[in-house]
Amino acid sequence: MKRKDFLKSLGMGVIAGGLVSLKGGEALMAATANSPAVSPGSFDLVAVKGGEPGIMFDKGIAAMGGMKRFVSKGQKVVVKPNIGWDVGPERAANTNPDLVARIVKHCLEAGAKEVVVFDNTCDNWIKAYANSGIEKAVKDAGGKMAPGNTESYYKPVTVPGRVLKSTTVHELILNADVFINVPVLKHHSSADMSIAMKNLMGIVWDRRWWHRNNLQQCIADFAAFRKPDLNVIDAYRVMMKNGPRGVSEADVNIMKSLIISTDIVAADTAACKLFGNEPDDIAHIRIADEMKIGTKDLSKINIHRITV
Repeated sequence: MKRKDFLKSLGMGVIAGGLVSLKGGEALMAATANSPAVSPGSFDLVAVKGGEPGIMFDKGIAAMGGMKRFVSKGQKVVVKPNIGWDVGPERAANTNPDLVARIVKHCLEAGAKEVVVFDNTCDNWIKAYANSGIEKAVKDAGGKMAPGNTESYYKPVTVPGRVLKSTTVHELILNADVFINVPVLKHHSSADMSIAMKNLMGIVWDRRWWHRNNLQQCIADFAAFRKPDLNVIDAYRVMMKNGPRGVSEADVNIMKSLIISTDIVAADTAACKLFGNEPDDIAHIRIADEMKIGTKDLSKINIHRITV
């Protein structure tokens, strides 16, 4: 279903007892508006709209029970944003640097021994780290950047998949106490969409094999290997076409939204709906649900919605 048809079919959404037109963040509220509120800390998914990235994360992680629910004193945390491309934040090809910095700050305040950020970039890693704005933001927040550009960093692992049976994973992930996955929501020419499950391709070395051997199944397969402890989806700026790198700012919509969940399939489902697609039309989401890696049925989980 096309985005305009999806939004038209929804028309008006019933949210918090009132009607709102489905534009930007309101679409996020409609996409997640079918679960009752429960007490803070017991939510499976939190959807936030209408604020700047750091403020939305502050409110979202508080509703999830605070970062201390996920990070304990002395632990090593790895944060994996999308830093694949040598472009600035306004292009929305990479995760918003302000969001990444705020996550690092919360982890350190929760008592993390260290917080390390990395990605196996597509463009030159030194330029991508710098020009995305993420390197400076992370260092200013007290975190560390690590390279992902050398094969020796990646160690062989077994994957419980249908097609993907083994791969090599960055040693940082294998040695982490806590793994936080921070993708940016965007269009992707090969995978249809790039969200939380697709972002995990940045922790492996040989991604070309995936592209040659049923990419959608491999994405779902790998999601079963090491589920992130937390998924934080950046939907502040959303690349609607020409992904994954984009062509210009004309490809981008400002949605000012954020999704946080421990369930990677539910997180991708909510983000997919925000984008204007149906999760059943994105093969790796449908397959991951079939494999019971997570759920795409948002009516079965506890969701909390916040407007900043």
